[in-house]
Amino acid sequence: MPDTVQTNSEQETFALGKTLAGSLMPGTFVLLYGELGAGKTAFVRGLAAGLGADPEEVSSPTFVIMQHYKGRVPLTHVDLYRLDSAAEVDDLGLEELAAGGVLAIEWAGKLPRIPDQNLSVTIEDAGGDARTIVVRYSDR
Repeated sequence: MPDTVQTNSEQETFALGKTLAGSLMPGTFVLLYGELGAGKTAFVRGLAAGLGADPEEVSSPTFVIMQHYKGRVPLTHVDLYRLDSAAEVDDLGLEELAAGGVLAIEWAGKLPRIPDQNLSVTIEDAGGDARTIVVRYSDR
């Protein structure tokens, strides 16, 4: 059963990510869905803070594809927006990257396969700074 949360600012979206980070185990994929500007990176900043990394270091990896952050639990932040094929995604070796930490993937709809241990987060613009965020845990 998914949880739906309404946030009313970037700070609240950050806080939700920080709170959810406390429930994540190494090897978890955080699958992020939402349009450009929805707040995916703000959410990942919160994840970073909750995992013990510096949230100020987190930026959108749209052009570099992935960034790594060191915390109590390492966080790898991946953005698939610029990738065009399943082969390009497979070449990233995402399963290996997730082995010792948490892997947050923006534009997760481009994944050729959905990983078993994941947290799916869909962020939708609800007008102004408000966001509707749907969180689903899956451990197939």
